[in-house]
Amino acid sequence: MTHDNLTAPGAAVERTAGDLRKVAVSGWLGTAMEFMDFQLYSLAAAIVFNEIFFPDVDPAIGLIAAMGTYGVGYVARLAGAIYFGRMGDRIGRKKVLFITIALMGASTTLIGVLPTYAQVGLAAPILLVVLRLAQGFGAGAEIAGATTMLAEYAPVKKRGVVASLVSLGTNTGTLAATGLWALLLAVLTEEQLLSWGWRLPFLFSFVLMIFAIWIRTHLKESPVFESRADVTEEGVALTREELEAAAATTAEASVLEAALHQRKGKAFFIALGLRFGQAGNSGLIQTFLVGYIATTLLLDRSLATNAILYSSIVGFATVPIVGMLGDRFGRRPVYMVLTVVSAILAFPLLNLIQQGSTVALTISMILLHNLAVLGLFSLESVTMAELFGARTRFTQLALAKEIGGILATAIGPLLAATLTAVTGSWWPIAAMLVVYSLITLVSAVVSPEVRGRDLVRLEDAA
Repeated sequence: MTHDNLTAPGAAVERTAGDLRKVAVSGWLGTAMEFMDFQLYSLAAAIVFNEIFFPDVDPAIGLIAAMGTYGVGYVARLAGAIYFGRMGDRIGRKKVLFITIALMGASTTLIGVLPTYAQVGLAAPILLVVLRLAQGFGAGAEIAGATTMLAEYAPVKKRGVVASLVSLGTNTGTLAATGLWALLLAVLTEEQLLSWGWRLPFLFSFVLMIFAIWIRTHLKESPVFESRADVTEEGVALTREELEAAAATTAEASVLEAALHQRKGKAFFIALGLRFGQAGNSGLIQTFLVGYIATTLLLDRSLATNAILYSSIVGFATVPIVGMLGDRFGRRPVYMVLTVVSAILAFPLLNLIQQGSTVALTISMILLHNLAVLGLFSLESVTMAELFGARTRFTQLALAKEIGGILATAIGPLLAATLTAVTGSWWPIAAMLVVYSLITLVSAVVSPEVRGRDLVRLEDAA
């Protein structure tokens, strides 16, 4: 094979403001759908799934079982990250994003038509797990692909705030899912909710899926992908063997060799640490605390869902502000401030939550959610993309996100449920929030500053 048709390296090819708007809407919508789907599921797991799919066990054990089905989706996400991440680095971002949104939306819709345990027995939770696995497989590369695409489109000096639109997508999804559940809890009786009402949010996701697919049929490929020195004019990246041959024969040998000979791993582990804290905090605050407040503190179920609802609204300001601060001062210092403040506030805010006051609970949840989840995610959206080289950005970003999700988000709620049951106290939740935040803090300290990095470069930043 000859390599005369390689793309010349250099600045990314031009895209219009209209192209950027389409990608921004696509990334926002796809990520909103992913997080709406997963938040619909996580809230259902915390509120009703223990009664619908695991009714013949103690309520505390039922909550743990429901959290387990929530966690199993993250195993599928890892498989999806590997499969679709490699595909996205090899043949482009656009094709993969089309597939993931369709798979994710279809599986979520089907959850809404599942039979219950009372109707088919053990087949019900088995089918639930199967659809959860399919949902996770598609979601494993969705947010990584949207993050990669938007970061590669964004102007360098505004990359942080533009890439934060992905985080706004997560916030929109959380808001939509929480709003739907809050509405159901407000207008339906317990019997109506358990018999048919829980299905409505999952069926609603079908409409969003159709719109998201339509948007993605009109996207252009990432300009960074098309500008990569290892991508042919046909839009396919060279294999490692072809890359080695091209490095020995083309005029761009130094560019290609930089990707071949760099030391691997450091950037990935930094990204994994950044992700770990944010994902762990998300699982505790947005998933476990909702169930804990209802089943352990015996407070009204709507208190926690309303608090997350209000917090998501506040997040529409938090996310772009954090993105702009990252563009102004750099990624590392903003990371450090957010993680330190989150760790300091964990114990006093959890103490306020367990006291049961509606106002104190709501304010505490808003602060925790915006500082320890949404703020960190706004930074994560751009920082992880800048840490990785263009040749493996999609794959490494997806793997860092999903491995962090498995280690922190999937295990965290189960561990928190066990520790709070054993101790009979709230303090293990606060302690876990502190640990998660400090892990991200250390990762930010050892990370290079990547603000404004050339994303067309094939090698990692560290």
